[in-house]
Amino acid sequence: MIIPTFNEAENLPGLLQRVRTQDVEVLVVDDNSPDGTGILADGFATKDPGVHVLHRARKEGLGTAYREGFAWGLAQGFGVLVELDGDGSHQPEQLGRLLDRMPFADVAIGSRWVRVGAVMNWPLRRVLLSRVGSLYARVALGLPFRDVTGGYRAYSASALRRIGLDTITSQGYCFQIDMLWHAHRAGLRIDEVPITFVEREFGVSKMSSRIVCEAILNVTVWGLTGLPQRIRSALSATGSLRHDRGPAHVS
Repeated sequence: MIIPTFNEAENLPGLLQRVRTQDVEVLVVDDNSPDGTGILADGFATKDPGVHVLHRARKEGLGTAYREGFAWGLAQGFGVLVELDGDGSHQPEQLGRLLDRMPFADVAIGSRWVRVGAVMNWPLRRVLLSRVGSLYARVALGLPFRDVTGGYRAYSASALRRIGLDTITSQGYCFQIDMLWHAHRAGLRIDEVPITFVEREFGVSKMSSRIVCEAILNVTVWGLTGLPQRIRSALSATGSLRHDRGPAHVS
């Protein structure tokens, strides 16, 4: 399980304790947090061989943190790699829901917007931003998933290799959309499972207007550039359907 952190000293200790009760190893990827989050993670790692820490020199964004974490996990030979926010909003106790799907799926998405999924303690504007963002990306990119921006996900090692991490260049809010879009285009089996997302108790959200604008711009560009391929695929599917039905009978 990979946890990117920047100034999560209030959240990390409790979160690590909860994660380790799930019998999974964890990698903390810390961006040189001024509040000492990386030092706290080192303290856990010295006492627990199942906790690992990757220190980065500066704040470089969620996307690069996960890419480096994935690369580390693949090099170590892990078969499943899981994303988890460092703010405590994702419940480690629900990890089993994702892992239960991995024998059958390449990617398991913890979804807030499927049946039985839920969000707790979010203001209405955050709910609307997430729902509208997911809807826009679904329509623009032709994605058949309800929650395309959520960050509680499990990937098989083979799925990450097929996606090609070096092709993912976006950051922040847009990173999750980018990963899912590449996974879908690679023909991977992707399942959504319901989770309960709980707003952080401590610290401040890293979400900003710049991150949201980056997501809108990137999704729009991807949607436009990928439109010809989607049209060709739709036409090909229509042609195949007509061929399967055979020639129309004319009396």
